[in-house]
Amino acid sequence: MTNSSCDIIVGLDIGTTKICALVGEYTEDGINIVGVGTHPSVGLRKGVVVNIDSTVSSIRKAIREAELMAGCEINSVFIGIAGSHIKGFNSHGAIAIKGDEVTQADVDRVIEAARAVAIPLDREVIHILPQEYMVDEQGGIIDPVGMTGVRLEAKVHIVTGAVTAAQNLIKCANRAGLDVIDIVLQPLASSEAVLTDEEKEIGVALIDFGGGTTDLALVADRAIKHTAVLGLGGNNLTNDIAVGLRTPMNEAEKIKVRHGACIKALAGRDERIEVPSVGGRKPRMLSRPILTEILEPRVEEIFSLIDQEMQRTKLKELLASGVVITGGSALLPGMVEIAEQVFQLPARVGYPRRISGLVEIVDSPIYATAVGLVLYGMEHQPARKFRIRDGNIFSRVTARMKSWFKG
Repeated sequence: MTNSSCDIIVGLDIGTTKICALVGEYTEDGINIVGVGTHPSVGLRKGVVVNIDSTVSSIRKAIREAELMAGCEINSVFIGIAGSHIKGFNSHGAIAIKGDEVTQADVDRVIEAARAVAIPLDREVIHILPQEYMVDEQGGIIDPVGMTGVRLEAKVHIVTGAVTAAQNLIKCANRAGLDVIDIVLQPLASSEAVLTDEEKEIGVALIDFGGGTTDLALVADRAIKHTAVLGLGGNNLTNDIAVGLRTPMNEAEKIKVRHGACIKALAGRDERIEVPSVGGRKPRMLSRPILTEILEPRVEEIFSLIDQEMQRTKLKELLASGVVITGGSALLPGMVEIAEQVFQLPARVGYPRRISGLVEIVDSPIYATAVGLVLYGMEHQPARKFRIRDGNIFSRVTARMKSWFKG
């Protein structure tokens, strides 16, 4: 069996610390996860490919593992894109309605009008996310088709990325023998997996705390209002531990996962941890609260920078349901408490939902993006795929998301 049939969807999360392939199949109740493959990522830095051969090798190993578990051959995938090169901004478009009522052609034209902004040659549109439509100045409309009026307006959120960064992701997937069905902004995918309909409606901030970057998406009225990428993530926490405790990076990562905590109350005063040394020196025994003193300031700094971004956009007052934190670093004890302290909003850790099957494996914030890519694929299955040899690899991107977050 191959995933060229309509009942198999594969999400490929190409992250800074890991590459994850997730195989889902359609069922009457939604998506059933039937295969998972993961492999450490050694060819990316802050979400951007820096070594194609290493990335291709990691992709192949993750895909092979997923194929063995799912019992199928994987030929095409949805991939996530992130990195500090991602930029989002809001735009507005207006047209005259041609007939007596709004048609889908009118909606397409007003989206194109909103897209008509100057974009540098080295950047390309990845997503156009409708926020709301207005018919004769009546706002708050989700789907204007069929409504009577003479003037149609649209507010949209446009996400752009560096052309070369996207091309390199697609090139890596192609060299691994895969077609790329679609490119999806990672926090957009994660929001599909971890946010509830109620949170999307009344307002929520999604913080995807990844290895190389921390991604932010502000959602309200079931639409993306703002996106941003911060070039700090879990790897910065690991680096701080390595420097502060004078231990190798791989050992610092193990210490973070096994013993890390973000607030002192969660680290017993008498707890001791073994810290390997560098240069062949003997391991040392240190108090666990010392580790907390390293992690807490860095997590506070990252959340403070995100809070400044929220304040800058003047959208924080829309976030009635608070903050949802996902990604691998969300598992650190004390993360929620620091978030509530910094943002002055309720917070929770976001776990994947709306799935069945291998839930015991993927029931972790680590898999939020991969699960979201599968769910996105279920709702936005396009007809053709990206190949790097295409003249314009983004030929479909600007028209594919006209109905995101509808219904």
